[in-house]
This record gives sequence, structure tokens and C-alpha cells, in this order.
Amino acid sequence: MTKLKNDTFLRALLRQPVEYTPIWVMRQAGRYLSEYNQTRARAGNFLALCKNPDFATEVTMQPLARFSLDAAILFSDILTIPDAMGLGLYFSEGEGPRFERPLREEKEIRDLTVPDPDTHLRYVMDAVSQIRKTLDNQVPLIGFSGSPFTLACYMVEGRGSSDFRQIKTMLYQRPDLLHHILDINAQAVTTYLNAQIESGAQAVMIFDTWGGALSHSAYPEFSLRYMQQILAGLKREYNGARIPSVVFTKGGGLWLEQIANSGCDAIGLDWTIDIGEARRRVGDKVALQGNLDPSVLFASAEVITAEVEKILASYGDGNGHVFNLGHGISQFTPPESVATLVDAVHAISRKYHE
Repeated sequence: MTKLKNDTFLRALLRQPVEYTPIWVMRQAGRYLSEYNQTRARAGNFLALCKNPDFATEVTMQPLARFSLDAAILFSDILTIPDAMGLGLYFSEGEGPRFERPLREEKEIRDLTVPDPDTHLRYVMDAVSQIRKTLDNQVPLIGFSGSPFTLACYMVEGRGSSDFRQIKTMLYQRPDLLHHILDINAQAVTTYLNAQIESGAQAVMIFDTWGGALSHSAYPEFSLRYMQQILAGLKREYNGARIPSVVFTKGGGLWLEQIANSGCDAIGLDWTIDIGEARRRVGDKVALQGNLDPSVLFASAEVITAEVEKILASYGDGNGHVFNLGHGISQFTPPESVATLVDAVHAISRKYHE
């Protein structure tokens, strides 16, 4: 096993000593970069970009060429699994993802099957392998998936939603059907993430984007339970290396202690919770990732630096922190703001690791 030139990110996730707080940015390969937009134009559309390993590798590498980030993340989409299940994923310009065949009928739900990642999602595995090779052990590669509940939201609603009326009606009226979808999704995500690990991913992340839309009692039953099922089935080691896992529930501050007991190595935090308070609540059980408000990046360099200092000071001395935004970066972000952010985290954080 060849050693990584920079393994700070992996060590931080495992709460091992580091010299500085590592940083990567959710959605770091994206529309805020002019080179990404050029590659996307060459690909023709977003799905074509995702499904071509050469293009996916190219855009994954673009932010690393600009910024001294401590990790790369696979360029893909959380909806690859339901697309492989035959729901007909497509993207409308300016309207986000949609499915041609959302799950509404009981027969369709009962007929759902787990896709074979080596067959139906081969393009993702090829991209992981190619990206890992291109990285040449400079920094680690993160693989990812949507959570079972977040995938189910799109699968049942057929698109993004403001009120989740369809899926919440199913949750309260036919919980048996929703549990069936979630169980199939959990099996699919486990298989999918393990295939990414076998293809070269060195850490994995579960994006539970819509878990925070659930009630206090529904979250453990309909979201966290199925992420625990995935975590229990993940490869924790591969080729002699430990593979850390991160769970990110947007709006998940209510359930930090329960997430910390789920079997993950780290919890991703959105910007609505103080990271020092989160650290006090979870103790030494897991690492924390986060949690700058992405809108800070529209401010001046001085403000960005001050906000970075606030988060680092709140977390305090010691290890177990990966700096990140509290959600994905906005397409309107000036790239120079990201450079300011990365440099500030690297410079300021060193005093907390002495």
C-alpha cells in the first residue's frame, strides 16, 4: 500500500494527531469554477458529465489544482442509485433533478430491487478508479451516497420538495411501504459504498440532506435507523487501510448524540449549531466536520478570516475536526474567497494543534 503524501484528513476523521485542521468543501467541484462550466459544456449536460469517467475525473481534479485542499471528493450525484433502479432520472435546466416514474403505487414499490453496482453503476466505479489513479496519492479520495431517506424523498416526490407532502403522507398512512423503500435503499447504499471502497475510495460520506425535515420522533425510525444499517455493513478496512465514515444530516443538531452512537467515525454539521457545543455533546466518540455558513464566502477576506477563527476557537484545542462548509458551496461564490478560506484554516488552526 503506497502511503499518502497528505493524510491529514483521514487522521482527523479518526481523531489522531494532526499538525493543522484539514479542509475540503462540499460541492467543491462545481459551477463556481469557470473550468467546471467549460467541461460541463463539453459534456453536453450534467448527467453526461457524471456518467463519463474522463469528465468526472477532470472536474474532480479542478479544485485541487486551484486550492490546497486536503481531500478530493468523487464527482457524481446522490441520485445515481434510484436512476439505476429504473426511475428515469433527468435534469430540467434551472429546476433540478426529476424522475419520470416516481414511486406511488404499491406494486412498483414492492418490485424495487437493489442495483448491482458493477453492472448498473459501472461508470461510478470506473470514475473512482480513474480519479484515485490521477490523484497519485497526493490527497485521499472521498466516496459518497445519499441516505436512504433522502433518496426516498426524491423517489416518492419525483423531484425536490418544499413540504414533502407525498412522502410524509406515506410515512404516516402507509409506513410499511416507506420502510420497504428505505430497506431496499439501505441495502443498495451499502453495496454501492462498498463497491466505491473496493474501487479506491479512502473515506465515505452519507448525505442525509432531508433528514432534518422529519419530526423529532420520526428521524430515528425513518432516517437514522437505515444509516445505522449501512454503517454496520460497510467495509471498515480495505487493503490494510482504515476507511472512515461521515454522516451528515442537514438540520440534524437535535439528534447529535444518537448520530454519534450510530457507528460513524464523524458527524457533518450544518451552520445552525455551535461546533463547540456539538463537541461537548458528543465528547470523544466521533470527529466533527463543518461548519461555516456558505454565505460567509460572499463577504470580504477579513470577514471570512474572522469567521474561520470563530469556528476554530469554538472547537478549541486538539484533534478530531475537519473544516468544511455547513452545506454545499453556492454557484455564485468567488473562487478567490475559497482560496482565502483554505489558507485561513491552514494558517490559523496550527496553534490549536501544538
